[in-house]
Amino acid sequence: MTGTAPLDFDRLFARSAPAGRTLGTARRGTYDFAVAYPDPTSIPLDELIDGLREALAEEGEDLALYAHAQGYAPLREFVANKLARDRGIYVTADDIILGDGSGQPIHMIAEVLLDPGDTVVVEDFVYSGTLSTFRRFQADLRGVACDNEGMLPDALEAVVRQAINDGKPPKLIYTVPTFQNPQGWTMSLERRKALVMLAQKYGVPILEDDCYVDLRYDGNDVPSIYSLDGTGHVLYVASFSKIIAPGMRLGYMTAPRPMLERALAVKSGGAVNTFAAFAVHRYATGQLHSHIEEIVDIQREKRDAMLEAMEEHFGEQATWSQPQGGLYLWVKLPPGADVVAARDKILATDDVGYLPGTNFAADGVSGRNIMRLCFGYCTPEQIREGIAALARGLRREGVLAEAGG
Repeated sequence: MTGTAPLDFDRLFARSAPAGRTLGTARRGTYDFAVAYPDPTSIPLDELIDGLREALAEEGEDLALYAHAQGYAPLREFVANKLARDRGIYVTADDIILGDGSGQPIHMIAEVLLDPGDTVVVEDFVYSGTLSTFRRFQADLRGVACDNEGMLPDALEAVVRQAINDGKPPKLIYTVPTFQNPQGWTMSLERRKALVMLAQKYGVPILEDDCYVDLRYDGNDVPSIYSLDGTGHVLYVASFSKIIAPGMRLGYMTAPRPMLERALAVKSGGAVNTFAAFAVHRYATGQLHSHIEEIVDIQREKRDAMLEAMEEHFGEQATWSQPQGGLYLWVKLPPGADVVAARDKILATDDVGYLPGTNFAADGVSGRNIMRLCFGYCTPEQIREGIAALARGLRREGVLAEAGG
């Protein structure tokens, strides 16, 4: 039928639908410090294939079935054993839900807890993906000031009390306590205990995002927040993305049973991909521990290369975190510097990608003079070249003063 006008979808979108996202693949810099990719050469391709081949020979016909929504039971059993051994979290396979990375479990938690306008307490700068999820559910995000040991207890309690006084008691406290994304610090044991006490005092659940905990290069492990509670106030998510590969899209959550039951009820798409779960389970059983040791050595060298390059090319014109693990440096430039305005030009001209602090700000606007640099993907030599190029680009754009100036 000719002459018919195109359908106007704008009048059909739900009021709660988020704004659209640009289609197509975003440009990556050769020196890609923007996204937390792991080292590509460390992905155990042959071993994953061997594991998958073994699983298909033993259980391949089960691919004809729709798996249980909690996910492949042997992998859930592996996760339960790993949590007990490494994080002091003692749950059964039935207390685990596998998800598409850790992002899906976080989305599930948000969906069952948050009504529009509900308060969520977060670190002043925190993982942008989770902030987007909370904003998707129209949460009232309230950031808490941090130092190099995590959220400041007095500031945290002040934020919680203010929310209560506003008639909007917090529904959730979200934290990335170990090798925090993007700030890089690890919350001390004393701060974790204080956080648990505050959560218990005010009846607020904590969502502990432990995605980076296995990537420790220096120092000693700190107990999980979950293990310090014992009263059902802590929800826990983690992932295989940083220790095997993000492309596998496998993460998991555990929580008190009432929360798990509600979360499972809103889980979209059924079970995680059983094909991927087969490969990860067979590989992880017996091989994951040694693989983590290998990638820790690889990433420690990359971290050190970035720290050395920052010292050489930024000197006293910036300050940056000294992370004991994880994949990030949090770089603060002088007040008034604007890395947001310079970002696209530096990507186009200098082939360097980074993310500005505003991407991670609870208020959505702070941090124009801050950037997150990821060291996981590039080689040490590329890191050195890229940091030099970044410094040149920032000077050319007037963000940094000329050397010696």
